[in-house]
Amino acid sequence: MHISLHFIIPAIVVGLFFRRDWKFVYLVMISTMLVDIDHLMANPVYDPGRCSIGFHPLHGFLPIALYVSLCFIPKSRYVGIGLVIHMLLDSLDCQLTTGVWFV
Repeated sequence: MHISLHFIIPAIVVGLFFRRDWKFVYLVMISTMLVDIDHLMANPVYDPGRCSIGFHPLHGFLPIALYVSLCFIPKSRYVGIGLVIHMLLDSLDCQLTTGVWFV
């Protein structure tokens, strides 16, 4: 379910706010899932009980602040929104699986 939300929520956001360029904006937002490359640095790579927020380097609080700031720069707005959506979904997953919002 969690993985599917990474496709569904950006589609909803694009459908509501970016209809004119929806194909491009959706592709950009989906490409922000590449931020999960930092999971490859963990051992084990996947742990269903581990919270990504605060654990993986690109899921830390400083990078998240950068992602939020990208939302306010017109040329990087789509990337920023995609990354913020990704972090919000990962944080929600943390809450649902471990009972905390971040590590």
